[in-house]
Amino acid sequence: MRSKTYTPMIFRIFTGINARVLFFLLLLGVGAIYYIGASTSPILVFVFSLCTISFFFSIYLTKWVLAKDEGPPEMVEISDAIRDGAEGFFRTQYGAISKMAILLSLVILSIYLFRSTTPQQESSGLGRSASAFITVGSFLLGAFCSGIAGYVGMWVSVRANVRVSSAARRSAREALQIAVRAGGFSAIIVVGMAVIGVAILYATFYVWLGVDSPGSMKVTDLPLLLVGYGFGASFVALFAQLGGGIYTKAADVGADLVGKVEHGIPEDDPRNPAVIADLVGDNVGDCAARGADLFESIAAEIISAMILGGTMARRCKVEDPTGFILFPLVIHSFDLVVSSLGILSIRGTRESGTKIGVWDPMAVLQKGYSITILFAVLTFGLSTRWLLYTEQAPSAWLNFALCGLVGIITAYIFVWITKYYTDYKHEPVRVLALSSATGHATNIIAGVSLGLESTALPVIVISVAILSAFWLGHSSGLLDESGNPAGGLFGTAVATMGMLSTAAYILTMDMFGPIADNAGGIVEMSEQPESVREITDVLDAVGNTTKATTKGFAIGSAALASFLLFSAYMDEVASFAHIPFKQVDIAIPEVFVGGLLGSMLIFLFSAWSCSAVGRTAQEVVNEVRRQFIERPGIMEYKEKPDYGRCVAIVASASLREMIKPGALAIISPIVIGLLFRLLGHFTDHPLLGAKVVASMLMFATVTGILMALFFNTAGGAWDNAKKYIETGALGGKGSDCHKAAVTGDTVGDPFKDTAGPSIHVLIKMLATITLVMAPVFL
Repeated sequence: MRSKTYTPMIFRIFTGINARVLFFLLLLGVGAIYYIGASTSPILVFVFSLCTISFFFSIYLTKWVLAKDEGPPEMVEISDAIRDGAEGFFRTQYGAISKMAILLSLVILSIYLFRSTTPQQESSGLGRSASAFITVGSFLLGAFCSGIAGYVGMWVSVRANVRVSSAARRSAREALQIAVRAGGFSAIIVVGMAVIGVAILYATFYVWLGVDSPGSMKVTDLPLLLVGYGFGASFVALFAQLGGGIYTKAADVGADLVGKVEHGIPEDDPRNPAVIADLVGDNVGDCAARGADLFESIAAEIISAMILGGTMARRCKVEDPTGFILFPLVIHSFDLVVSSLGILSIRGTRESGTKIGVWDPMAVLQKGYSITILFAVLTFGLSTRWLLYTEQAPSAWLNFALCGLVGIITAYIFVWITKYYTDYKHEPVRVLALSSATGHATNIIAGVSLGLESTALPVIVISVAILSAFWLGHSSGLLDESGNPAGGLFGTAVATMGMLSTAAYILTMDMFGPIADNAGGIVEMSEQPESVREITDVLDAVGNTTKATTKGFAIGSAALASFLLFSAYMDEVASFAHIPFKQVDIAIPEVFVGGLLGSMLIFLFSAWSCSAVGRTAQEVVNEVRRQFIERPGIMEYKEKPDYGRCVAIVASASLREMIKPGALAIISPIVIGLLFRLLGHFTDHPLLGAKVVASMLMFATVTGILMALFFNTAGGAWDNAKKYIETGALGGKGSDCHKAAVTGDTVGDPFKDTAGPSIHVLIKMLATITLVMAPVFL
C-alpha cells in the first residue's frame, strides 16, 4: 500500500512545466497537427477538429465530476486506499508490459530488416530499413497510446467512486449521473485517442513519404504501414486484461468465499481483509483494462477498414480513393459527438421520484443509448454520401449506408440479447436464481447451460450481419478491372464501423459498472445507512448488466474486425508471394491440423487464465482465514484487518500469472507458421506456412467467439442471480440459497472478467500479429 499518489512520468513532466510554456508547446503541437492534416486532406482537418472539440468536452466532464463533494472523512479514507492500491499496481504492471513491448519491438525490427519487400514497396522506393523502423515506431506508439488509455480509465474511476457514494446519500439520480459522466470522460478520451492517433500517423507518413507524388507510394497502399499501431495496442490490451482480470477476480473470489460463505458477513464488509483488494481490482481490471481493450478494438477496426477501403479503391480504379480510406476516421469522429449527446441526455435531480422501486436506472441508460443510436444513423448516412459517392457507381453510397445500418442494428440486438440473459428482470437469471434453492451443484449446472444456450442468438445475428453487409457491398455497383463486383468485403468493413459507431457511449456504460461497484463498497465499509446501500446495490446490479452488454458488444465487433484482418492478411500474403491467395482448403491435412491447433490455443489460453485466478484466489483465501484465526478481534470490530497484505498477494501473483498465457498468444502463431513453412519447403508446398496460419486464425476466431460469449454471459448471469437473491428473493442474504448463488458467482468471476474479455482481445491480436508477420510464413 502506498501513501503517495502515483502519476506517470509523462504527466509529471507536463505538470512540471511553466503554464505559459506548456500552453505555447500545446499550441505549437496542435498547429503542427493541423498543418500536416491540411497537407494531407481536408477530411483530416475535419477529424482533428471534432476530436479537439471532444477533448474540451471531456475536460468539462472532468471538472463537473471533480467539483462534487467526496462525503465524510471515513469515505475519503477508504477511497484513498483504493486509489493508492490501483495506481501502485498500474505502475508495476505497465512497467512490466513496457519492458516486454520494447523486447518485442526489437524482434519485429530484426524480422523486418531481413524480410522481402512487396512490389508496391519496391515501386515506391521504400526499403527494408525504412519499412522496419516505420512498423516498430507504429508498434511502440500504439502500445504507448493503449497504456495512456488504460491509465485514463483508472484515473477517473478512483476519483469518481467516492463522489458517487456521497451523492447516493442524497439522490439515486444524482449518483447515476456522476457515474455516467465519469465513465463518459474516460470513453471520450479513449475513443478520441484511438482516432487521432491513427489520423496523425497516417498524415505524418503521407507527408514524410511524399505519397502520390511521382515515384512514391500510392495512397491506397499507405494504410498497410499502420498495422504496427494496431499490433502495439493489442499487445498492451491483452496483458492489461490478463493482469487486471487475474487481480480483480482472485481478490473477489477470495473475499466472497471466506467472507460470505464461511463467516456470513456482507459483501464489502470492512472486517474482510480482502475487501480493499477487491475494490482495487474493479479499477485495474474493469476500468484500466477495458479502456485499453476498447482502444485496441477501435484502432484495429479503423486500420483494417482503411486497408480494405484502399484495396477496393485500387482494384476499382476509383479516381479519388481518399474518401474510402479516411471514412473510418470520420465515422468514429462522429461517434464522439453522438455519444456526447447521449451522455448529456442523462440528468440528475434531487426532486421526488428518485427512490429505488419507482425509478429504473437501466431505463435511463437505455434512453441515452437510443438517443445516441438515432444520431449515429443520421451522421452515418451523411458520411457515406459525403465520402463514398463515386460517379462509377452513383448508388454505391446508399448500399454502404445500409451496411452501416446493419452494423448499428447488430450492435443494438447484441446489447438486448446480453441484457436478456444477464439482467435479473428477465426469466433466464430468475430461473438460475431458483436453481440455487436446491444447492450449489444445481446452480452451477444451470449457469453452465445458460451460458451455452446464450451463444446461439449472437452467432445467428453475426452470421446474418456478415452475409447482409457482404451482399449489400457486393451489389453496390463497384467493379474491378475484370468487371467483377469488388465491394463485398468493404461492405462488411462498413458494417463493423456501424457497430462501433456508438462505441464511446457503450464504453461509458461499461465504466459506469465498476464505478458503481466501488461506490457500493465505500458505502458498506463506511457504514452508511441501509437506504444508501440500497441505492448503490441497484446501481451495482445495473452495472453488472452494462458490463456484460459491453463485453457482448466487444465480442461481436471482434468477430467482424477479425474477419476483416483475416482478409487483409490474405491480400498481404498474395503481395509478398506474387501469386493469388484467395482460398484456404481445410481438406489438406496440414491446413486442417492448423485449424485444430487454433481451436486448441483458445482452450489452453482459457485454462491457463482461469487456473491463474484459482491459484491466486487460494492464496487470498488462506491469508483471510489466517487473519480471522490469528486476530479474532477483527470480527468484533476490535482490530483492523491487514488490507495491504491481500493487496500485495494479488498484485505480485497477477503480474507473475499473466506472463504464460500472454506469451502463448504471441509465440504460438509465429512458431506454427515457421514449422509448417519449413515443412512446406521440404514437400515443395511454398505457401503451406501461410495457409496453416490462416486456418489457425479462422478456427481460433470461431472457437474464441463462442467461448467468450459463453464465459461472459454465464459469469454475468451468475453474478446477477446472486444480486437478485440479495434483494430479498428466495430467502435473501445469508440463506442457503444465497450461499449457493455466491458459489456460482465465484465460479463465474474468472469467466466474465478474466478469460472472457481476454479471449476477444486474443483473437484480434492473433489477426494483427499474423498480418504483421506475414512475410515470415513464406
